[in-house]
Amino acid sequence: MSVAGITETRQYLTFILDGELFALDISKVREVLDYTKITKVPQMPEFMLGVINLRGTVVPVIEMRTKFGMNRVDRTVNTCIVIVEITLDGENVILGALVDSVQEVFDLEPDQIEPPPKIGMRLKTEFIKGMGKKEEKFIIILDIDRVFSSEELVMLQGNEERE
Repeated sequence: MSVAGITETRQYLTFILDGELFALDISKVREVLDYTKITKVPQMPEFMLGVINLRGTVVPVIEMRTKFGMNRVDRTVNTCIVIVEITLDGENVILGALVDSVQEVFDLEPDQIEPPPKIGMRLKTEFIKGMGKKEEKFIIILDIDRVFSSEELVMLQGNEERE
């Protein structure tokens, strides 16, 4: 059973968070950066690490582990920032997603992707586009436009404009 809206082969960037494999549609990824110094911004949510300067543009950086309720860990040589472009109320917003490591880019056919599991009403899974399979491994395919609520993104944009 395939996922509604995924009707053609797409490329995905895979990355690791807490030992689990996640993926983003490559069309949402602008670039991958080595870990760099992040400037802290006061009164931000816990998952918001701060901002970086990306060629003269202020870009908020989100710690994906914290956003998904995972424990923070020390940075390693593999830690990187995935620069993504998300859509908020019809506008494109650039932000950085801190991940444990980036793995690879590969194609997934629609029949290799199943709908996210229905786990009941308490757990929010609307940000999971589907569950991919590659060589017996499950890959959690994120809908990056839904990982953050509109309120969170408006708050991030407000601070970005004050910087």
